Amino acid sequence: MTVQATHRGAATVGYVQDLPPLERDAVLYLRLWCDGPDAQARVWTAFAASLGPEAGRPALKALENLCMLCLRHGRRPMARHGVACKCLGADEACFANFVGYASEGSTEDALLLATTLVRPDMGYQVVGLAQEFGLALRRMVLRSQDPPRRVPLSVTLH
Repeated sequence: MTVQATHRGAATVGYVQDLPPLERDAVLYLRLWCDGPDAQARVWTAFAASLGPEAGRPALKALENLCMLCLRHGRRPMARHGVACKCLGADEACFANFVGYASEGSTEDALLLATTLVRPDMGYQVVGLAQEFGLALRRMVLRSQDPPRRVPLSVTLH
């Protein structure tokens, strides 16, 4: 049996580059967090650089707790691809979408997706953490975009 046949959560369902920025970042930070201490340090550096140390700490804690709960209370082991892999796995797609829904305040949709990854009794807890993490990602995405250009209301030619 192949790895994909035994771990359906790793099945490729798309490409990370095709995700919207918030969901793409959710997958990247999930992968980094699960990759060990050196990669976790990279997450902290990114959060602190974008949000500042004071706002970055709670965002990092939300990600840490979210990953811990997903891994400890999963319905089965969560499958993921390597940090640099361009493929998007089924579990990663589910994670990205549930973080996206949570950050929008769509609690019922987030809960529905969360319970495909974790036990139902952990659903509301992981959705709360996903909302906190997702809102931090939303701020980071907004800060990374170019500032809007000011368009003058009128122009004087002569």
